[in-house]
Amino acid sequence: MKIRRFILNDLRDHLLRKEITLITGPRQAGKTTLMKELIGEINRTGKRTFFLDLDFEPDKIHLESQTALIDRIRLEFGDDPGTVFIDEIQRKKDAGIFLKGIYDRDLPVKFVVTGSGSLELKEKIHESLFGRKRMFEVLPVSFTEFADYQTEYKYSAKLEEFFRLQPERYRRMLEEYMNYGGYPKVILEATHQERLNQINEITSSFINRDIVSLLGVDQPDAFSRMIRFLAAHTGRLTDFAEIARTTGISVPTVKKYIWYAEKTFILKVVTPYHTNKLKEITKSPVYYFTDSGFRNFILGEFGTASSKSDVGFLFQNMVFLELQRLTGKNAWNIHYWRTADGAEVDFVVDRKSSLLPVEVKYSTLSAPIVTRSMRSFIEKYKSDEAWVITPGYSSEIMINDCRVKYIPFSTICVS
Repeated sequence: MKIRRFILNDLRDHLLRKEITLITGPRQAGKTTLMKELIGEINRTGKRTFFLDLDFEPDKIHLESQTALIDRIRLEFGDDPGTVFIDEIQRKKDAGIFLKGIYDRDLPVKFVVTGSGSLELKEKIHESLFGRKRMFEVLPVSFTEFADYQTEYKYSAKLEEFFRLQPERYRRMLEEYMNYGGYPKVILEATHQERLNQINEITSSFINRDIVSLLGVDQPDAFSRMIRFLAAHTGRLTDFAEIARTTGISVPTVKKYIWYAEKTFILKVVTPYHTNKLKEITKSPVYYFTDSGFRNFILGEFGTASSKSDVGFLFQNMVFLELQRLTGKNAWNIHYWRTADGAEVDFVVDRKSSLLPVEVKYSTLSAPIVTRSMRSFIEKYKSDEAWVITPGYSSEIMINDCRVKYIPFSTICVS
């Protein structure tokens, strides 16, 4: 049984548009699988496609020049329409300029292209293809997609109800996902050892191919130490000087390596929300991982992280990814809030017209509790709504004119 990805519908819809469909995301997140599903669907309609993989030596000859690719397109399609799929485009030098030149020939061809984040770093593809592409980010399988797969798609339209009626199974799935993450090859394995083998391969491939080969990082051990430090400090303020001392590299190199990790979709950054620079901390970002299994493996906690003392930060990482999915639909921004006198709120969603403070509580609640920090934020910014996200507790109270909602994670992830 394959894992169904929700983004597939968006990709299908975009096939009808002339723009290049650019699928990006971390290695082994499922980009090529999605591409092959699209190829199968198109072929079943009788329309024509062909597929080139820049990891496959015989295919590279057709991408050595724009003329070579156009000649291959005409061989396959003649003057008829068709869809060209190109996998691992980051391996092509000047990929953005290369695709722009062909796109501007106005051929009756649709392009669907995949690549890792390194193509953005090395080729500035966004600038080259401005107005000519739409980017789709494919991250590891979400918790909802994971739960849908685990329940064999019996409850796809009513997962929230399933979680409510089967709390023990929901909690087991939550812990399994926190421990092993969402890489498809990991999810599809049946045993801990097989999953461990897969995440080891994914991590090694990321370091050796993306970081060393493509980006030219000459200190991979230092890069790995930096990632390990960030994994141990997930959701905490980042001290670049401390990372530099720990890893033995300079602060500028630390910042460059972190930027690489962001652009290759391993890390996501959250910056502080501030209006008063004298009182609120404005310089230290917070980092989260796009996959908990990757983070746990780096720390030597793969499969056991939910039993550790910092499991609350791991749950906070999961909440961040779901908030990012929700806010991305509306072009809202996510920040955190800290003040010099110690007040803190995990996330602040800037909804343009209002601010939504969000706190994450992994501990079991039996009654609604509002922290002093949340009260301070509500009072200062006059928020009319606040969220406290928990594994399963649900309630609602009023603080002045603010409605504080205690929302189970299961509700957030199926929204």
